[in-house]
Amino acid sequence: MTTIDRARQLVAEHHIEFIDLKSVDLVGRLHHVTLPLEDDTLERIMDEGVGFDGSSYGFAKVSNSDMIVKPDLGTLQLDFFRERPTLTCFTDIFLTDAARSRFPQDVRWIASRAEAMLAELGIADTSWWGPEFEFYIFKKVEYDTRTSSSYYNVEHAEEFFQNAYHACSPFDLYDDFRDESCSLLKRAGIPVKYHHHEVGERGQQEIELFFSPLLKTADDIVLSKYILFSQAVQRGLFLTFMPKPMYQQAGSGLHVHQFLTKEGRNAFHEAGRYANFSDIGRWYIGGMLKHAPALAAFTNPSTNSYKRLVPGFEAPVSMTYGMANRSSCVRIPRYISDPEKTRMEYRPPDATSNPYLMLAAMLMAGIDGIVNRIDPDKEGYGPHDGDVSTLTDIHFLPRNLQEALDALEADNEFLQRGGVFPASLITQWLKTKQEEVHAISTMPHPFEYKMYFTR
Repeated sequence: MTTIDRARQLVAEHHIEFIDLKSVDLVGRLHHVTLPLEDDTLERIMDEGVGFDGSSYGFAKVSNSDMIVKPDLGTLQLDFFRERPTLTCFTDIFLTDAARSRFPQDVRWIASRAEAMLAELGIADTSWWGPEFEFYIFKKVEYDTRTSSSYYNVEHAEEFFQNAYHACSPFDLYDDFRDESCSLLKRAGIPVKYHHHEVGERGQQEIELFFSPLLKTADDIVLSKYILFSQAVQRGLFLTFMPKPMYQQAGSGLHVHQFLTKEGRNAFHEAGRYANFSDIGRWYIGGMLKHAPALAAFTNPSTNSYKRLVPGFEAPVSMTYGMANRSSCVRIPRYISDPEKTRMEYRPPDATSNPYLMLAAMLMAGIDGIVNRIDPDKEGYGPHDGDVSTLTDIHFLPRNLQEALDALEADNEFLQRGGVFPASLITQWLKTKQEEVHAISTMPHPFEYKMYFTR
């Protein structure tokens, strides 16, 4: 069945009245435009697309901002949160030139091009990604920032004494919420591995997904956030993926498990080696760690990210790798028994990232490691299976967003291999994120009043 035949079938079965086209802007925010569904709507938007202002997505200048979105009907499904029967799907972005070329900065296009690079170089056929969502659910949240006022106030329904990891009901107040979340994700075609209460004592949750290819994983991350946010609003709750929403509480990450396959076999596996990792897998890790400071500009792209990445906690700040070591950037799970599931976990990322750029950047770093045979052992990245806090010869991730942007500016050739990341996108990303750094650095913080007002 073709994608458009499946679309027509869904329209007929569910008496669909609207089609909703979802797109993701440069920094990862979700946008949409909704069209009433007439007899020729599907064919027309597949052929002509729908025009929009690319400058409002952070993609183009106002003087040359006309662009077109076309639906990717392979991602079509019901939208559970619209009152009228509505189909929704992700879109691809095109220029308005005569050839209707793909827009080089379209983040879904960049994700697709990154995975295609694997086959072009003969490294592998597919990359597989398994993200772990960490997030907080609060009872009520208020915040505001003005010229003469800045504050936030969080009310939490949960309050454990310490370490709420795998806390059990009835004290885990949101297990039913997560049950419903996983049911909705499953209906949306998003494969869920499990859910549980996380470490944070004031309402921290986790949902982990099974493995999918790169583009689908990025789509799933965006759609999962849409579903979780919408579900929370319906219940009158406040949900956030902020890396550090509360002082002295565990931060929320977006850890990503990953491996490559070639001709159906796991390219990372080789029995008898350290962690049963092949040279391909080790070189992949070498590339990830060599470029980790620059990667941070995409995996941890907010000023709030670095309030989570603080040494001395379980936060992954050490540019090392090892088995079962959660303070290292790269962890190889020790409990893997199936050779075909041999994998690594990259622990620094958080959900303020644009998932398409985050996953693509990680893959390009791994590809660079494989192409240049970057040996993580010779580079001094490990393996370290013990307490890395006692080591004196290791390097750490950037301490703030400015350091990450400086690292990206100095080290971005690996991203531009094969034109996957256009130089113009990197320039625009640096400009956009510099504006965020400037905004935070020039805004008085309420805690500064407590420290300095009477001095």
